Amino acid sequence: MKVRNNSGVVKWLLIGLCAVFLVIMLILPLLYVVITALREGIDVYMKAVTDEYAVKSVLLTLEATVIAVIVNTVFGIFAAWTITKFRFRGKKVISTLIDLPLTISPIIAGLIYVLTFGRQSFLYGYLQNAGITIIFAVPGIVLATIFVTFPFISREIIPVLTAQGTDEEEAAALMGAGGFRIFTQVTFPHIKWAFLYGIVLCTARAMGEFGAVSVLSGHLRGKTNTMPLYIELLYQGYDFTGAFAMSSILVIMAVIILILRNILEYRGKKEEKS
Repeated sequence: MKVRNNSGVVKWLLIGLCAVFLVIMLILPLLYVVITALREGIDVYMKAVTDEYAVKSVLLTLEATVIAVIVNTVFGIFAAWTITKFRFRGKKVISTLIDLPLTISPIIAGLIYVLTFGRQSFLYGYLQNAGITIIFAVPGIVLATIFVTFPFISREIIPVLTAQGTDEEEAAALMGAGGFRIFTQVTFPHIKWAFLYGIVLCTARAMGEFGAVSVLSGHLRGKTNTMPLYIELLYQGYDFTGAFAMSSILVIMAVIILILRNILEYRGKKEEKS
């Protein structure tokens, strides 16, 4: 009985500490963003979020996010399938390289692309002749976004495929099923929730990326400014209402993504139990 009382005290103490931490570190800053964004009225808020440059930053963010998610979806499925279904030398090297963007600073990632595709690179002349501009242009932003987000989908799928094993695929192959049919009817039903969860995480990371994109964008207003970069530009220009108004849009997107993540997590657990 004494142990239970002590456990109860510890439990509520930990809950209280977590609640205080979340309020100070998360809830209060988010409330401050919303309050500051609406401080001068809804008309000023709407003017800030419908400004020409604001709309362009939103569209560029969505463009980079969609492309990154598509590319990382293809890469994630192929990488996860390769690592879990085949035996070959260098498997651990590939697995380690997939995690590399999680350990490298986004600023360093941006500098890597500047060195690879910038004026000092041997590739620069070929790119110029082909009419391709990467640095301080949209392609550079897309590449940076892909780089910082490509582990998310594969890392959600790999554990599921590893736990699944290869027995079902081998049985389907013995029954004459082709590779595409095996994937769509045998493999994908097992990984669909992890796959969708990875897409949600990839989307969230892509929309909020700042460091690598900042290095590669050149901060060309209306051309290469994503939402985080545009918010920084407004804040440095002392347009606090505009900066917090745009921040509130990111907050809304984050809440939507969080809801989707919880729905997918719930559906996945429910399906596992059934």
